[in-house]
Amino acid sequence: MRKIAFTSLALASSMVFAQENQSAKDSMVISNKKELDSLKLEIQSLKEMMAASSADKKEEKKASKWYDKISFGGYIQVRYNEFLETNPELDCEQCDPYWGKGADGISFRRVRFKFEGQILPRVYFYLQPDFTKVVGSSRYIATLQDAYLDVGLNSKNEYKIRLGQSKLPFGYEIMQSSSERIPLDRSDAINSSVKGERDFGMYFMWTGQKRKDIMSEIKDKGLKHSGDFGVFAFGFYNGQAANNTDKNKKFHWLTRISYPFRLGQQILEPSIQAYTGKYVIPQVSTGVKVNNNGEYIDQRIAASFILYPQPFGIQIEYNIGKGPQYNHDTNSIEAKNLYGGYAMFSYYIKKWNQLFIPFMRLQHYNGAKKHELDARSYNMKQFELGVEWAPFKALEITAVYTYSDRAHKDFVNPNYHEKGGLIRLQAQLKF
Repeated sequence: MRKIAFTSLALASSMVFAQENQSAKDSMVISNKKELDSLKLEIQSLKEMMAASSADKKEEKKASKWYDKISFGGYIQVRYNEFLETNPELDCEQCDPYWGKGADGISFRRVRFKFEGQILPRVYFYLQPDFTKVVGSSRYIATLQDAYLDVGLNSKNEYKIRLGQSKLPFGYEIMQSSSERIPLDRSDAINSSVKGERDFGMYFMWTGQKRKDIMSEIKDKGLKHSGDFGVFAFGFYNGQAANNTDKNKKFHWLTRISYPFRLGQQILEPSIQAYTGKYVIPQVSTGVKVNNNGEYIDQRIAASFILYPQPFGIQIEYNIGKGPQYNHDTNSIEAKNLYGGYAMFSYYIKKWNQLFIPFMRLQHYNGAKKHELDARSYNMKQFELGVEWAPFKALEITAVYTYSDRAHKDFVNPNYHEKGGLIRLQAQLKF
C-alpha cells in the first residue's frame, strides 16, 4: 500500500515538474521571440538611418557650393626687345614700356592670374589682376585688369548684362586676350581707341545658341578666339579708361554687331562697331592751349574681318574717327580726324605634336593717342614677320622681326621721327 502511495506521489511530482519545465521553456521561447523582434526593429531602423544618411550625402554632393565652381588660371610673358636692334631711340610707349629707350634686358611683360566661374545658373564672374605695371622708376606694381559680372536674362544665358571693369566690345584685337594674340602687341590704330583696352561700364549682350556653338568650336580647335562679347552688344562706359575716375560725368556709348558663320570647312567672322562720347585730356603740358576744359569729341567706327586659320588665316581691321590731337603749328589740342588699321596673315602647321604659326602683319595709323601727353599726334607704319612655336600646349615661344617707322609730336618733343628694325622674343607660359 505504501509502495503504491509512494509511486503515485512520485508520478504526480514528476508530472508537476514536467509541467513547470514546459512552462519555463515556453516562457523562454516567448522572451527570445520578443528580443528577436526588437532586434529586427533596431536593424530596420539602422538601415533606414544609413539610407537617409547616404541620400543626404548624395544630395550634398549634387548641391555643390558656389565657391566649388570657381576656377583659377593665368599666364606669364617674358620678353627681350634688344636682339639685333638697329635704333635704340625707336620705341612705342603703348606697345611695350621695355622697347627702345625703356629697354632693360629680359623683363616681364605680363603676369596675370584669373579667377572665374559660373557661380549661379545665371551669374558668371571674372576677376583678373596684373603684376607688371610701371609707375615712375618702380615696376611690377599690381593693378586691377578685369572685375565684372555677367547676369543671364534667360535660362541659356543667351541674353546677358555685363557690369564692371572689362574689355570694350570694340575691335577684335581689343577683345582678344594677350595670351591668345599671335603678334606681341595690339595694333596702334585700333588700340589707340582705349588705353589698356578696358573701362568701367554696363553692356547688354546677346548671342544665340548657334553662334555660341560656333564660338565654342573656335575655342576647342585652338584658333585663338576673342571670347563671347555678344553677336550684338550695346552699352555705355565712363570713357577715361580702366582704373581712372570719370572726369565729366558723361558716358561713352558703344555698339557692336558680329556674325561668326561656317562656309564649307572654314569659319569667318565679320563685324562692325562704333562708339561716341566726350573725352577729357589727362596730360597737358604747360602752355598748350585746350578748349572746353580739356573736353573733346571722341568717336570712332571700325570694321573687322576674320578668317580663322584652318590652316590659312586672315585678320583685318580698320577704323576711322575723330578725337583730340596735338597741333604743333598752333600749339593747341584740337578735334581732328584719324584713320588706320592693319592686316595679318597666318598659317597653322601641326607637326610632331607641336604647333607652328608663321605670320606677317602690316599696319599704319595717322591720328592721335589721346591718353598720351598732349594727345600726341602720330604717323606710323610698321611691318612684322614672325613665328609662334608651341612645343606643348602650356608653352609658346614667339620670335618677331619688326621694322617700324614712327613719327609723333607733342609740346615736349615736336620732332620725334625714328625708324629701325629689331627682333623681339617672347616666352609665354599658360596655366
